[in-house]
Amino acid sequence: MFILICRLDEVINYLSEEYITTHIMSMYHIGMYGGKFIPFHAGHRYCLATATKECDMVYCIMFINGSDESKIEMTDSQKEIRISLFWSNVSRFDNAIPAIIDVSGCRCKDGGEDWDMETPLVRDVVGDRLDAVYSSEPSYGKYFQRAYPEAEHRLVDPQRIHNPVSGTLIRSEWDNGSDWMRYL
Repeated sequence: MFILICRLDEVINYLSEEYITTHIMSMYHIGMYGGKFIPFHAGHRYCLATATKECDMVYCIMFINGSDESKIEMTDSQKEIRISLFWSNVSRFDNAIPAIIDVSGCRCKDGGEDWDMETPLVRDVVGDRLDAVYSSEPSYGKYFQRAYPEAEHRLVDPQRIHNPVSGTLIRSEWDNGSDWMRYL
């Protein structure tokens, strides 16, 4: 029989800081970060990076064919770039799982998006247990509490201090031919 005895500080020094942060000292087991990601920009990446540091595993979900998306005129090329940017950004993180959910059938009578109809589609992907749901929007809190009552709503950079960018800003620049790629 062999017994290895060592001091905890020696073990911690041996392990990399990244390994400790992502695997030993995770605040949450399962997290979720979702959005339209039109397009996936530096602010989204910052939020996802925060989620992957705080969780053992993060589902990153892109919602496609929503009512907001139908208002934005995108060429086939722009649609392909959108999905490619999403997939390549999420794939950078070892503990992030990308998923795409088509929400075309989830509409209110007025044609707007019905997030409550989307919830079962999200649950089909993430399961019944979430520990944290990530966003930069305080206004999402009531919906998240209703849809994912077991999860903590983690607000990441709601004032857009770390990355002063939004999808609306980028789309306005891409519509008028400006250099919107600088926000990615």
